[in-house]
Amino acid sequence: MADLSLLQDSQEDTDGYGYSSESDAIIIPSALDFVSQDEMLTPLGRLDKYINSENVFNRQMVARSILDTLRVISDDDSECVCVLERIERLADDSEPTVRAELMEQIPHIAIFCQENRPSIPFAFSKYLLPIVVRYLADQNNLVRKTSQAALLVLLEQELMDRGDVEGLVCPVLVDLTAPDSNDDVKTEAMAIICKMAPMVGKDITERLFLPRFCEMCCDCRMFHVRKVCAANFGDMCSVVGGEATEELLLPRFFQLCSDNVWGVRKACAECFMSVSSATSPEVRRSKLSSLFISLISDPSRWVRQAAFQSLGQFISTFARACSNAGQYFRDSSGESDWTHGTNTDGACGSSAESPSVSPQQNCVSYNVSGCEEQSRDDDDDDDDVGEEGGGEQRAEVLSADDESECLPEETENPSTSPEPNLQDIPDHELFNSFHYWRTPIPVLDLNLLEEDIPSSTAPAAPALDRKHLEELIENLEPHIDDPDVKAQVDVLTAALRATVLNSGIAGAFLEPWLSQSNPFSSQQPPGLLSVSTQLSRYDEDSDASDSLNPEDEQKSRHQDVVPQALLDQYLSMTDPSRAQTVDMEIAKHCAYSLPGVALTLGRQNWHCLRDTYETLASDMQWKVRRTLAFSIHELAQILGDHLTAADLVPVFNSFLKDLDEVRIGVLKHLYDFLKLLHQDTRRKYLYQLQEFLVTDNSRNWRFRSELAEQLVLLLELYSPQDVHDYLRPLAFCLCTDRVSSVRWTSYRLVSEIIRKLSTCSALLGNFLSELVDKFCHSSKWSGRQAFAFICQLSIEEECLTLDQFSEHLLPPLLQLASDPVPNVRVLLAKTLRQTLLDREYFLNSANCHQEALEHTLVTLQTDVDKDVKYFASIHLGSNRLNEDAMSTTSSTY
Repeated sequence: MADLSLLQDSQEDTDGYGYSSESDAIIIPSALDFVSQDEMLTPLGRLDKYINSENVFNRQMVARSILDTLRVISDDDSECVCVLERIERLADDSEPTVRAELMEQIPHIAIFCQENRPSIPFAFSKYLLPIVVRYLADQNNLVRKTSQAALLVLLEQELMDRGDVEGLVCPVLVDLTAPDSNDDVKTEAMAIICKMAPMVGKDITERLFLPRFCEMCCDCRMFHVRKVCAANFGDMCSVVGGEATEELLLPRFFQLCSDNVWGVRKACAECFMSVSSATSPEVRRSKLSSLFISLISDPSRWVRQAAFQSLGQFISTFARACSNAGQYFRDSSGESDWTHGTNTDGACGSSAESPSVSPQQNCVSYNVSGCEEQSRDDDDDDDDVGEEGGGEQRAEVLSADDESECLPEETENPSTSPEPNLQDIPDHELFNSFHYWRTPIPVLDLNLLEEDIPSSTAPAAPALDRKHLEELIENLEPHIDDPDVKAQVDVLTAALRATVLNSGIAGAFLEPWLSQSNPFSSQQPPGLLSVSTQLSRYDEDSDASDSLNPEDEQKSRHQDVVPQALLDQYLSMTDPSRAQTVDMEIAKHCAYSLPGVALTLGRQNWHCLRDTYETLASDMQWKVRRTLAFSIHELAQILGDHLTAADLVPVFNSFLKDLDEVRIGVLKHLYDFLKLLHQDTRRKYLYQLQEFLVTDNSRNWRFRSELAEQLVLLLELYSPQDVHDYLRPLAFCLCTDRVSSVRWTSYRLVSEIIRKLSTCSALLGNFLSELVDKFCHSSKWSGRQAFAFICQLSIEEECLTLDQFSEHLLPPLLQLASDPVPNVRVLLAKTLRQTLLDREYFLNSANCHQEALEHTLVTLQTDVDKDVKYFASIHLGSNRLNEDAMSTTSSTY
């Protein structure tokens, strides 16, 4: 008490700080009586106090609280500007963590400025953007990384004006990639440029970024920069377009693919598909194919691994622009729907009524996947005329190589590429792609075919490609003992053989009888079979001629859609040696891309992939089979019903007996696959559906839940009798599953079965009688509750008429009012109030069931359980009803 004597005696009212003038009692102050100094300061005052603090953590807190401060003072424009000015001061902080913290808040502050743009115009451009641009060249790595991330967010959210991007951001990034720039900064800036290119568009990219990008691709000092360029090469090509890609970027891409650092070459292999998609078909076939072969045979295993993973994607880029493969499934029925594609860009579109139109300007497009024989009933039908870029063609008059092609808009000079005489070409050969892919073959005297023609008359194969391959083989021969090197030599040898084949491939399609003597053979390279021998063997196996029977077509492995060397390499991915020399999961990558390759080749070339597919389907690795199982429905849509029944159904049957990891792929798309089969074939699987109830792990309830969902879809594929005989037992079994999620999905399945059987009174009566016996009279309360829910769902979804419901389901439903379990009575009360009494049918006084319905409702309203009484008494149309119904779903259901 001695300390209190220091207070002045003259103080009459101490307000809690000492003695009272009226009493000697001491008033103890409360902590709430003290006001913090910070609370007495204005928001700007607090910023000024801590922005100059010597404590780093205080300055970090300032950076984090700027957005909150702006929101507090958002009504005062002048104070908002003052806060933005404080941000400029904070941006000059010497501590990197403070600058990084500020940069993390910039995107959020920019969004605030955008929302309040009318009151604080140009706030972002004047105060925030200069900080972002300056931090791109900050000495601290953390600050640079944060500013780069902030810049990308600002671009993605479209918070920056195009003028600011072009005038402030782009020049700084280009300067940061200058040759004398710091190595790390240069690499990061180039990465940002590549990521920004798709956001800023073609114009800015071509004018500002493309020259520096091409320069950085040849940076001899920093392979990290070249690797960044290689990794983003595909994005850059897709932005600038085909013309700039072929003129400026492709030469750089060739250099990167032969870089002395394997990481750069691997990055090129990974983006090869994107690069190929940006080029023309001619460049893709003539240049990129051989370049990709060199990556597949790269000395580095990592490069080969990346190349094989991208091989299927690269092959998919050879898909014809006008090909509709896979869009039309039925190929043998006269009722097939042939959709006419609508041409929007004018690139494709012609009519069979105008055969004089130049094919370089127009093309007839039809379903290339429907080139199999139709029924003989259509033999006398004339070819129908298609509309705008599409047409109907009889399948039997179209051979595998008669598919129509969309030709590039740019045509060659007529002097070098004369058009064929259309009057001399049969109608069904009018748009044969052979006439327009290359310079037409000169007219030959067939009597000369038996004579030896000098090889100089043949078009020479690309000497550069062959020479490059021969040099690679010669360099690798001293190390042939190494298994990896031997595998590379085998690849190069096959590529060299394919190159020779391609040099004379035109003669293989001229006439069927050219198979024994080919006047267009090229010069035979050392160590390889003669071209005439190769072409003779090719023609013996070729399916291009209409005269070949299906057996010869199945034996063939040649096609004209993609370069044969690429397809051979893809087919070799199932070779066991590849797993040892390239990648242990190479077969999985092959399986993953197989539908895309099949779509590219078309169903007429399925014989090229059949053996590979069968090999993959029997692979020892379950991951490979699982990949095929998940895509078998897509492949079936591509191949058509005939090939599906012959080649895919056996594989599908084997997957049904496989591991659960494989079966789930089949099950998830069971409906999609079965709907493509013929009705007789589809019906056979009714006997096998019950096998899905048995799993390797009984705890795998998601498997049974997926089965219930698929059965709902399968109902439309089968007749009411089949549904009653085969799907009914499965539905009842799933309704008694141990897992509630499976049961609730199955209840919907039962309601859909009721809808399916509603057209047949006898089947419906039997089904509903069994439903009442199994569930309404069940000894388990969950079964009786399920019956009430199925009744409610059947009425809400209108699965059967109200007369049918009143006859079969309403009497047993009302009996549940005396059920001993409250949860059952609660659901009954909700069903009566929410569903039945909402129907005018049950409110009609002439209805014979109205009295029983009202009596049951009165009984529930006097129930001893308060929840039952509540749901039975609540007024219809009350908003509270639906809310309470949802709130009690988990406890009731």
